[in-house]
Amino acid sequence: MEIYPIAKHLHMTFAGLSLLGFIIRGYWMISGSKLLHAKPVKIIPHIVDTVLLASAVVLVVVTGLYPLKVDWVTLKLLLLVAYIILGTFALKRGKTKKTKIISFVAALITFFAIYGLAMHKPIIF
Repeated sequence: MEIYPIAKHLHMTFAGLSLLGFIIRGYWMISGSKLLHAKPVKIIPHIVDTVLLASAVVLVVVTGLYPLKVDWVTLKLLLLVAYIILGTFALKRGKTKKTKIISFVAALITFFAIYGLAMHKPIIF
């Protein structure tokens, strides 16, 4: 059994789950829902993102496409850091609702930049 296709599908699935969870939490933030502060809502994204990150590490190791060695992987990693920072401002650290909404939209744009990069990378396999 080859690990690459399993890790790739796991990564893609959990990227989708991460995005879906972020959109739902963003909607709750905008609407002022108390659901945003429920305990499972604070725990589940960490589980999803841990699986997402672990599958990414497996993909990097299996393919040998390391950041700083492969430009598009480096860019994807930098965009991920930007997405995380923007996401924390959108859901937690933003001082005003306007700042949170702007950060939320910017985080979504960044996510789709990561997605676009992943879809248009040089084909290796």
